[in-house]
Amino acid sequence: QAQLAESGGGLAQPGGSLRLSCAASGRTFSSYGMGWFRQAPGKEREFVAAISWSGINTRYADSVKGRFTISRDNAKNTVYLQMNSLKPEDTAVYYCAAASGGNWLGPFGSWGQGTQVTVSS
Repeated sequence: QAQLAESGGGLAQPGGSLRLSCAASGRTFSSYGMGWFRQAPGKEREFVAAISWSGINTRYADSVKGRFTISRDNAKNTVYLQMNSLKPEDTAVYYCAAASGGNWLGPFGSWGQGTQVTVSS
C-alpha cells in the first residue's frame, strides 16, 4: 500500500485560495487512482475529487466543481488539489487516498493523515 502525506492546509479567507499536496511513497504511484476527500466536524467523510492514473480523467463533487482542480505529477509522486473561491463550508480536514485496484474511482485503500483547511474571515 502507498504511504501518503498531505500538506498545504491552513487558514484562508472566503474567496481565497489554497493548494494542497499529497506526496506518495513507492514506485507504483503512476498506477494508482488518487482522490481527495474531506470531513467537516460532525459530518461524514465525503468525496471531493479523483484523478486517473494518467491524469487524463478527473471527477469532482458538485459542491466543488468549477472551483477546485485536481492534478498529479507522476515524476514527483505527488497529487495536488488547487482550491479557489473558497467558502466557509469548505472548512474540513482534507485527506488524500489511493486506489490501487482496476478502477481509478476506488475503492480507496490507502489514506493519509489529513490536513486541516479553515475558511474564515
